[in-house]
Amino acid sequence: MELRIAQLANFVGPTSGGMKVAIDQLGSGYVAAGARRLLVIPGSTHDWIETELGYVVTVAARPVSGGYRMILDPRPVLRALEAFEPTSLEVSDKSTLLPVTMAARRRGIPTVLFSHERLDAMLSMRIGLQRELRHPVRMFNGALARVFDHVVVTSDYAAGEFSGLASVDRARLHQVPLGVDLQTFRPPPTPPPPSPTLRLVHAGRLSREKDPHLAVRTAVALHRRGVPVRLDVYGEGPHRPELEAIAAGSPVVFHGHVAGRGALARRLGEADVALSVCSGETFGLAVLEALACGTPVVTADRGGARELVDEASGAWGRADEPESLAHAVLRVAERPAAERRAAARARAEHYPWSRTVSAMLSLHRTLAASPAAPSPSSRPFRPSPPSLSSR
Repeated sequence: MELRIAQLANFVGPTSGGMKVAIDQLGSGYVAAGARRLLVIPGSTHDWIETELGYVVTVAARPVSGGYRMILDPRPVLRALEAFEPTSLEVSDKSTLLPVTMAARRRGIPTVLFSHERLDAMLSMRIGLQRELRHPVRMFNGALARVFDHVVVTSDYAAGEFSGLASVDRARLHQVPLGVDLQTFRPPPTPPPPSPTLRLVHAGRLSREKDPHLAVRTAVALHRRGVPVRLDVYGEGPHRPELEAIAAGSPVVFHGHVAGRGALARRLGEADVALSVCSGETFGLAVLEALACGTPVVTADRGGARELVDEASGAWGRADEPESLAHAVLRVAERPAAERRAAARARAEHYPWSRTVSAMLSLHRTLAASPAAPSPSSRPFRPSPPSLSSR
C-alpha cells in the first residue's frame, strides 16, 4: 500500500527551530522511503506548491507572539486533505488544528499527535503555572489524547505528561527520540586551539520557554567567580533586551540569528562547552547538535535534555540554579579536551535521524493497514476538492 502522510503544524516559520527541523527531517525520510507527503503550515498568504519533498500548503494565518503564525480557519486545511487523501495524519499541534483532527477521524483517517512540548512546563515558564491550573491542564491532556488514535513523545520526560491518564494506554503511546544530522553537525577538521578563556556557547530562540536567561546567568556567575570566560549567544527572540541587561558588564556576546545549519555547526564546534539548560525541554535538538560537533553540553538535572547527556559527554546542574550549573561547566572543562570532544560525538551518534524516521514509518504503515471505519454520518471535507495535479 502506498503511504500518503499528511503533516500538519502551527508555529512553523522560516526561522523556527526544533519543531521545523523535526518535521523537515521526517518529511524527507518519508519521501526517500517512497511515501507521498503533504505538509500544511501557516503563512502570510494561501499557497500550494509541489516540491521534491511533496506538496507544501501554506494557509494564510494571523501573526501571534514571537513572530509565529497560527491557523485559525480549518477550512483550507480540510480542503487540502480532501484533495490529498492521506492514509494517516501526523499533527504537531495541540491547539487550533484539533478540529481538523476530529474531522479526519470521523472519516476514518488514522491520526497521530507528535507531542513536541509539555503543556505544564510551557505554561510554567511563560506565565508561572499555578497549583490551581494543574488539574485543568491534566484534564486537557486527557481530552487531547482521546482526540488522537496514537500519541508520539520523544523522551521519558515527555511521556510523563500522559502517564496515568485513563485515555492513554501503552498501545497508543509511542516513545520515539528525535535525531541529529551527523553530516552537517560534526567536529571541525582541526580542533580549536587551547585558550586561556573558557569558551561557552548557547544556541536557540531567545524566548522564555527556552530559558536563555539561565544560560546567561550561568556565564555571569562564572565571570563573577573570576573565571576567564566568554559566552557566545546565537539566536534571536523577544527577550533579547532582557538578556542583554542581565549580561551587562559580563563577557557575553549576542550574535543574532545564524543563517545556515553549516554556519551554526562551525560556531558550535569552536566552543569548549555548550549551555542548554532549559529544564522544560521535552527533548533537546540543540543538545544533540552541539554534541555532534564534539562540544560537551551542560544541562539541567531534569527535563528531556538531561536524558541525552551522560557523564562522559557533559554534566548537569540543579535546574534554575546558575551557581550549580557554573560548577558543572568547570567540571567538564577540567577533563582533557580530546577525551571530552570524542565522548560528545560518540553520544550524538546514538541518535541518527534514520532511526527516528524508521520508527515513524513503522507506525504510519500500521495505521494505513488498518484504518478506522468512517462515521456513517460523515461527509467529505468539502464537496468538490481541487486536483493536486492542477496546482
